[in-house]
Amino acid sequence: MPISEPSWWYSPDSGWQTSLLSPVGALIGLIASRRIENAKPYRSSLPVICVGNFTAGGSGKTPLALFLAKLVANEGREPWFLSRGYGGKLKGPVRVIPTRQTAREVGDEPLLLARSAPTVVSRDRRKGAEAIEAMASKKAVIIMDDGLQNPALAKDLTIALVDHRRGFGNGLVIPAGPLRAPLDVQGKLAQLIVLTGQGAPDPAIVEMLKAISTAPVIAAATRADDDSAQFQNQKVIAFAGIANPERFFTTLGSLGAEIIARKAFADHHMFSDAEARGLLEGAEREGALLVTTEKDLVRLAGATGACGALRERARAIAIRTSIEDNDLDVLRRLIRGAIVR
Repeated sequence: MPISEPSWWYSPDSGWQTSLLSPVGALIGLIASRRIENAKPYRSSLPVICVGNFTAGGSGKTPLALFLAKLVANEGREPWFLSRGYGGKLKGPVRVIPTRQTAREVGDEPLLLARSAPTVVSRDRRKGAEAIEAMASKKAVIIMDDGLQNPALAKDLTIALVDHRRGFGNGLVIPAGPLRAPLDVQGKLAQLIVLTGQGAPDPAIVEMLKAISTAPVIAAATRADDDSAQFQNQKVIAFAGIANPERFFTTLGSLGAEIIARKAFADHHMFSDAEARGLLEGAEREGALLVTTEKDLVRLAGATGACGALRERARAIAIRTSIEDNDLDVLRRLIRGAIVR
């Protein structure tokens, strides 16, 4: 079940939770390390590009996956997304059809991805790759949205995203900290590291990356699309059920919106009618717009009752990834290398 990200993961002061959970995190880290190091992955007949991160939670994987799909298409190839479908009940492999399925079935991220390119959900990544092999042409390229630590499928290009302001938190493995596996083990998996976030990166994080990986490091800008100008000088109630809701609230504030209330929910949160009514009543009382993320809005697709009304009333900020200049050249070169492997 989705949970809220503990604030003490990124706190400079280690609390009692860290001390209590450190042994558990160390054990989980050991298990994850052995699983990665002893893996015998399946080699797909199609090129595989993986977008993941070292930590739990969001760092912009889905916007980057969509950006990669455009670059792959520009190379004359056919992007196919492969997702675990977190938050959905279907184990797959199953192709995502946005007009027929809901987030409760396939997860919110696959529904977003499927708007841009064919998407398959599969808990078993090997079976997912085999399903794409059976459905797609020989020009297809598999883009894994998440799966950096999953050893079931061999990757031709592994990209790790790092929020250059938050970094790796307290540097401990879940549940003691945000890391999915020990950092030194994960660093060896990446062939490219992409720094995300606004402003200049934290030099300490950059130095740590150099210590754990020989992969090139590039930067990606994440920004709202042009339609988001509509929120300037507007009174809004902002709500989000994502891993890092503060990033969304900050982005909305930077657009000139007057945020009168912030409502944060757990990542991949499925809204109840009571929660939807509360948001709708608050907006009506304050004469405010309801603004959320694309992931939250797609999670409300097909809803009825108060949730259906919230789906009709709320507006979403569309977030896009941009990589430019020399960094874009590095990314294109690595994609071409993966495709012709």
